[in-house]
Amino acid sequence: MKSWFISSGKDATSLDLREVPVPEPKAGELIARVKAAGLNRGEFIAGHGVSGSAPKACGIEAAGEVVKVGEGVKSFQPGDRVMGRAFHAFSEFATFRIGDAMHAPAKLSWEAAAGASIAYLTAYDMLWPGGELKKDEWLLVAGASAGVGVASVQLGKLIGAQVIGTSGSPEKLRKLAALGLDLGLQNRNGGFEKAVMDATGGKGVNVVVNNVGGSVFAECIRALAYKGRLATVGYVDRVVTAELDILALHTKRLRLYGVSNKMRSAAETAEGVRGFERDVLPAIASGHVRPVIDKVFPFAELPQAKAYMESNAHLGKIVIRA
Repeated sequence: MKSWFISSGKDATSLDLREVPVPEPKAGELIARVKAAGLNRGEFIAGHGVSGSAPKACGIEAAGEVVKVGEGVKSFQPGDRVMGRAFHAFSEFATFRIGDAMHAPAKLSWEAAAGASIAYLTAYDMLWPGGELKKDEWLLVAGASAGVGVASVQLGKLIGAQVIGTSGSPEKLRKLAALGLDLGLQNRNGGFEKAVMDATGGKGVNVVVNNVGGSVFAECIRALAYKGRLATVGYVDRVVTAELDILALHTKRLRLYGVSNKMRSAAETAEGVRGFERDVLPAIASGHVRPVIDKVFPFAELPQAKAYMESNAHLGKIVIRA
């Protein structure tokens, strides 16, 4: 089968297309013919997960048709539609652990099914078990126009929260308003604290999703309300250190948490997937929440899709189609 491999240099990552054997499922796994796969920025950041290692098959989310199941897999059979986290998703065939696999709703396009996995699972992790966001609370999404940011806006509105989002692009903010964003702040590198405090009557927001990084971390702390929760999920600014106001942390009884799957066990990941199936997937299946797909590229044009992602022109997910 054809499979894209990624290599990381000091300052950039590169892709090459290879011919490799079709994988065989191990116990608790299934193999699917990939119909579509989503891009995720973290996988393409130089040195992020691939530094100092040999080139590896890439792609971490896909949707497709099951072709073979491993020992112990009872909930899927060949011919079923599947979506979720996957191994070597930018290939003709991908491997899913059964704990990561979800039945793709019948009315969901392959592109939408591929784009509704990592970003929306991550947003779920931040807003449900992580942030315990409630109806009528305030949510701030710093960096609201990328995949995780858009998903956070949509799922925040699904919960019934008031949502503030930042973006450097007024056009992207207009599109986010159509998705339910209550207040859009044109902002790229901080300077949103006053507008946030004004909008919340001086109280601050209950949950912050920091998709930007260290350059806005201190301001995110200042924008939090009493017993506020701060999720750190990305660092597109490449700033991975920041000053922490311990007095604010102490006085306001804040909770800070990171969101990553790098060290999670398969059982922990599967628990999150099952929660997502219960709390979010029905809204996606019904069309109440529609995954935002910015652009679809053919399978052979993954390098062009990567370049488009790195241009920061997109709103939502970029997908390749088999």
